[in-house]
Amino acid sequence: MNNFSNKVTWITGASSGIGASLARQFALSGSKLILSGRNHSALQEVKNSCAGTSPENICLLPFDLKATENIPSITQQAIGLFGKIDITVLNGGIAQRSLTKDTTLEVDRALMEVDYFSCVAITKSLLPHLMGRNEGQIVVVSSVMGIIGTPFRSGYAAAKHALHGFYDSLRAELWYKHKGVTVTIIAPGWVRTNITMNALSGDGSPLQSMDRATEKGMDPERFAKKMFSAIARKKNLAVIGGKKERFAVWLQRFFPEMFVRLVRIMNVR
Repeated sequence: MNNFSNKVTWITGASSGIGASLARQFALSGSKLILSGRNHSALQEVKNSCAGTSPENICLLPFDLKATENIPSITQQAIGLFGKIDITVLNGGIAQRSLTKDTTLEVDRALMEVDYFSCVAITKSLLPHLMGRNEGQIVVVSSVMGIIGTPFRSGYAAAKHALHGFYDSLRAELWYKHKGVTVTIIAPGWVRTNITMNALSGDGSPLQSMDRATEKGMDPERFAKKMFSAIARKKNLAVIGGKKERFAVWLQRFFPEMFVRLVRIMNVR
């Protein structure tokens, strides 16, 4: 396991759900934290819930991932807070629940902007810092939907699939001269968070309801412990979920035709 004491960890989407739970895990490890999200008061609540590190070792850096044009300056602010960034957890994002035929192109663009381009923008802004030190870890939170595709998630799955292509390529590039900079992709299954409450419907309005699978999903604190372990081991890819999600990933990889037939008859909402 890595020693996270005095490491600086920047987490986006830290105001709730996976991000908030992961912040508490890193705080217990002694890591210095930069917490980002849109809601300053929610970030403050997460900061107050973090034990194991002193308040001066947790900084809040609120911003909106949709405003990708501001990300280069935000990244420089993040570096300046403690003088370095050791681990970046790109966790912020939005989900979708709508049929492809009912989903406007604007919704597809919004999903790509937040779930894909914001991660790319932060990564490109941060790379000179990481490569200059030849040290650091980029952790991107994808989804099982970045590996498979199911109904009602076409735009979301597309954005998450794009993350895998980008970060697999980046990892290969870094291997040549910057082996000290590593890339970890986390693919969550269903986790019991408010992600579907804020998921986009076909017209861009929030769904404002929690689907049954999410409601029965893994507890976010348990998930964060598993994610923290994967980060510590610097895994290339960690699929973290229940048996059904892990089986779906396995089936799609080794028996793709069977997976296609199965997903057609599953009532995945």
